[in-house]
Amino acid sequence: FQCFFLLVILFFVVVGALKFGAVPVSLYALGRDLLRVILGQSSQISSDYGLIIQNIRFPRIILGIIVGASLSIAGTSFQALLRNPLADPYVLGVSSGAALGAILSLIAEPHLVLPPALGALLTPLCAFLGAAVTITAVYFLGRRQRQIESNTLLLGGVITASFLSAVIVFLMSTVNSSNTRGMVFWLMGNLSTSFQKSIYLFLAAGFFIATAVIYSTANDLNILLAGEKEAMHLGVDIRRVRFVVYLAASLLTGLAVSVSGAIGYVGLIVPHVMRLMFGSDHRTLLPTAALGGAIAVVVADTLARIVVAPNELPVGAVTAVVGAPLFIYLLRRRLA
Repeated sequence: FQCFFLLVILFFVVVGALKFGAVPVSLYALGRDLLRVILGQSSQISSDYGLIIQNIRFPRIILGIIVGASLSIAGTSFQALLRNPLADPYVLGVSSGAALGAILSLIAEPHLVLPPALGALLTPLCAFLGAAVTITAVYFLGRRQRQIESNTLLLGGVITASFLSAVIVFLMSTVNSSNTRGMVFWLMGNLSTSFQKSIYLFLAAGFFIATAVIYSTANDLNILLAGEKEAMHLGVDIRRVRFVVYLAASLLTGLAVSVSGAIGYVGLIVPHVMRLMFGSDHRTLLPTAALGGAIAVVVADTLARIVVAPNELPVGAVTAVVGAPLFIYLLRRRLA
C-alpha cells in the first residue's frame, strides 16, 4: 500500500513536471499527445511539442527518477550499515570524488579532439572513475584487521571529501577554462545534460542490479540495527553484509553523481522522512525511500526550471534550500 501511494504521487509529479516549464503545456494537449504515442501515431505530434516534451523534459524526468532513487537507497543503506543517522553518500566523500573527475574532464575537453559520441561520454565516465577511486580509498581507510570500523570509515570519508573539495576549489581558481559555469553547475547538481539512450539503459541496469543486491540483505540490515554482537549471535555474516552493501550503495552513488553532479540532502533527508512515515523495516523502507527520492528530485528539478525561467537554477541549490531547514527540524524533533 505504501509503495502504491507513493507511485500515485510520483505519477502526478511527473505530469506536473511535463506540464510546467519556461514553455507551459496544457493538460489537454499533454493527454492527447500521450494517447497518440500509445497508439503509435507519433508522427501527428507537432515538432515543437516533440522537442520540448520528448527530447527535453521527459529525459530529465527519467534521469531525475533514477538519480533520486539511487541517492535515497544509498543513504538508507549507509545509515543502516553504519548505524549513524548522519551517514550519507556525500559525507563519505563519494560525490566529491565524482565531482573532481567531472571537473578534470571539463578542463581537458577543450584540448582533446574526440568524436561526438565519445565526447558526450567523457564527463560521466571521468566522474564515475573518480567515484570508484574514492570508494576504494575510503574503504581501505575504514578497514582495520580485515574488518570495517564504522566510525573510522565515516571519519575517513569526511577527511577525503574535505581534501577533494579543496582540490576542486584550487582547480577552479587557477585553471582558465570556458567551462567554468559548467563546473559550478556540476558541483551544485544539474539534470539538463542529454545522453544517448544507451546511457539511460546502463544507468537503469546498474540501478536495478545494485538495488536488488541491497534489498537481498534487508533482513540482515534490520538485525544489524540491534547491534553487531546481537546480529552475530543470530547468524548474520557481518563482514559479508558490510562489504556487499557498502560496495552496492557506493556504486549507486557513483552512477548518480556521474550523470547529475552533486545533489545534496536527498540521501540524508528522504530516508529520515520515509522512516518516520512507514517505520524502520528495510523491506518496506528501501522501496519507499527509492520512490520518495525520485519524487524529491523530480520536484526539485521542476522548481529549478520554473523559479527563474527562462534561466535555470542548479538542482542541488533547490534541495539545499529545502533540505537544510527540514533536516534541522528533524534533528530537533529527534533530540526533543
